[in-house]
Amino acid sequence: MPITSSDLTDLVEHPDRLINLSAVHNFRDLGGYPTADGRQTVWRKVFRADGLYRLTNEDVAALRPLALQTVIDLRTPDELSESGTFPLDQHPVDFHHLSIIDHTWDLDEAHQFSGDQSAFLQSKYHLMLQQGGQRVGQALRILSAQENSPVVFHCAAGKDRTGLVAALLLSGLGVDDEIVKADYGLSEIAGQRTREWATRVEPGFAERFAAMPAVFLAAHPNSIGGLLSDLRETHGTIRDYCSTIGVENSHWQSLEDLLLETP
Repeated sequence: MPITSSDLTDLVEHPDRLINLSAVHNFRDLGGYPTADGRQTVWRKVFRADGLYRLTNEDVAALRPLALQTVIDLRTPDELSESGTFPLDQHPVDFHHLSIIDHTWDLDEAHQFSGDQSAFLQSKYHLMLQQGGQRVGQALRILSAQENSPVVFHCAAGKDRTGLVAALLLSGLGVDDEIVKADYGLSEIAGQRTREWATRVEPGFAERFAAMPAVFLAAHPNSIGGLLSDLRETHGTIRDYCSTIGVENSHWQSLEDLLLETP
C-alpha cells in the first residue's frame, strides 16, 4: 500500500527524531522507519548530524544519555583544520575521519548555475561516489560493527555527504524511497534553524550563509531519490552497488541484526 503524505509526516517528524541542541540543528535519530519485510529501524543506535564542532558544553551534556561510542566525520581535511572536530576531550569516542570529497563544492560554479537544483545536487552526489565511494563503504562497515554503536555520522550541514550515507544505509536496509527522500528533506528545515541561530549568535557564520548559492542550501527530495534510481538502473539494487564499495552481504546481515527490529 502506498505511503500517504500523512504517514510520511508522522514518520519523519516523530517526536523522538530530532535531538534538540543549542548550536547543532540537524542531529537526528534514524530509528522508527519501516522496512519492506515488516521490521523497522531501531531507535538510539545510529544518528546523522551537522557540524559537531559547534557543540557547546550544554550540548555535550545533552548528548551524554545517548552514550555515543563512535563519531564518523565526513568533512574534508581543510574543514577539520579550519573549524575543529567533535569535542573528544569532553566526550571521548572512537573518532573516524572519512573525507568523501576532495574539496568542498566550487562557489563560482554554483552561483552561475541556473538550472534545476535537484539535477545539480544529484550530479554532485554521483561525483561524491566517484571520488569517495570507498570511504562511504568504510562508513557503512563501521556502522555494521556492534561495538561501534551508538554512532553518529556527520558533515558540515548534515545534508549532502551525510544525506548520501543515510540514504544508502536506509535504502540498503529496505526502507522505502519515499521515506528516505522525506528524511533527506528534513535537512532543509534544519538549515533554516541554523541560519536563524547564526543570525542571533554567530554573525560571521550568518554572513557566510548569506553569501552561499541557493543550490547549496537546497534539500530537494528528488535529488537523493534520483541518485537511488540511477544506482539501481546501473547496478540492480542498492546492495549490489554497495558491494562495489566494499559492503558485502555479511555487513548487511550485521546491519540488519543491529539496526532492525520487529515492531
